[in-house]
Amino acid sequence: MTTTEQPAPPQPGLAGRLRRAAVDVRPLAVPEFRRVVLGQGASLVGTMVTEVAVPVQIYAMSHSSLYVGLAGLAGFVPIVVFGLYGGAVADAVDRRQLCLWSSLVTWAVTLALLARTLWDVGSVPLVLVLVAVQGAGFAVSSSTRGAIIPRIVPPDLVPAANTLSFTVGNVSQILGPLAAGALVALPHGFAYAYGVDALLFTLSLYSTYRLPSIRPTGTPAGSGARAVLDGLRFISGSPVLLMSFAVDIAAMVLAMPNALFPEAAAARFHGGVGLLYSSVAIGSVLAGLCSGWIGRVRRQGRALTFAVLGWAVAIALAGLARTLWLAVLLLALAGAADLVSAVYRQTILQTHAPDEMRGRMQGVFTVVVSGGPRLGDLRAGAMAATTTLTLAWSGSALLCLVLVLAAALAVRPFWHYRTDR
Repeated sequence: MTTTEQPAPPQPGLAGRLRRAAVDVRPLAVPEFRRVVLGQGASLVGTMVTEVAVPVQIYAMSHSSLYVGLAGLAGFVPIVVFGLYGGAVADAVDRRQLCLWSSLVTWAVTLALLARTLWDVGSVPLVLVLVAVQGAGFAVSSSTRGAIIPRIVPPDLVPAANTLSFTVGNVSQILGPLAAGALVALPHGFAYAYGVDALLFTLSLYSTYRLPSIRPTGTPAGSGARAVLDGLRFISGSPVLLMSFAVDIAAMVLAMPNALFPEAAAARFHGGVGLLYSSVAIGSVLAGLCSGWIGRVRRQGRALTFAVLGWAVAIALAGLARTLWLAVLLLALAGAADLVSAVYRQTILQTHAPDEMRGRMQGVFTVVVSGGPRLGDLRAGAMAATTTLTLAWSGSALLCLVLVLAAALAVRPFWHYRTDR
């Protein structure tokens, strides 16, 4: 006797709730997205190895957190210029080609860092120049890649795709710093670090090469200053978009302690620099694994505000910790809040903007998300050099908390913003 199989009914109770909370993996069924996210994740391991190796190497050469902060400034200026301009170009040309060529620039800089280390050219200014060129290539590729995702996944899967991208990226941000911490401790460890980055980055180049042609829909926009200004005017006319950027700038500039990790590891915790750099990503990954609820939240402006406030509180408390394990735990909590805020920022931006504006919107997003931490590095390094490590870490984070809450409550369209999708 045979029976007809019926779909399994939803399971009530704890099992059903766990499934609803688990990360949504449906976007991985799209082959193009699957290649992009896996290639990007692998290459980001190498990128994070370099991002840890560079400040640690600068600190080893100069013994100054101020010089570590200057590395943030060196990367910030090209990110602003090329993030905005690259986003405008992405709205006018084939996004696959632009992403591929700009990624090649980033790859070439990693090879230059490797060559500089092998030849023992102990020049901090040279490292800062290479960081600046790398920032330019990264800004263009990042702006373009963010505009690609809404073209290769269905609209209803954009939040899930963003969550997967951030989660895979955060896994890489755990593995990369841990690997960097082990590599830089070896003889010739900086050369090993840059070599690993160069090898892994080839996977990102391959995944980008395999993308189909992604040309602009409708009438292509111009790629000059006027197109950039059009994008900025589009943002300025939307309080929701403007505030989504503003709260992130506050979080990154006032409550980003990365430039302080080498000093904290050396002077306060007596080791653990790799763990400090990876702790935020650990929290983000754990949050991503139980992120199924994120796409069901409708009051996204309010949710974004609470996530940024949670980030600031956790960062402030981590700066007061006197043991490494407590600092790592609090930084992990900050990372969980950061994952939530990042998904809402990206989703609000992608769903507000038409396709012909997405490159420019992602350009501004890149400037804020990637440039903000570099300004935060400069702020933190300068404060630590002129005041104390604790004030540079915790005092500034508490200022972020106050400013974000006041601004969110003052801008009512953002505070009440909700999506009906």
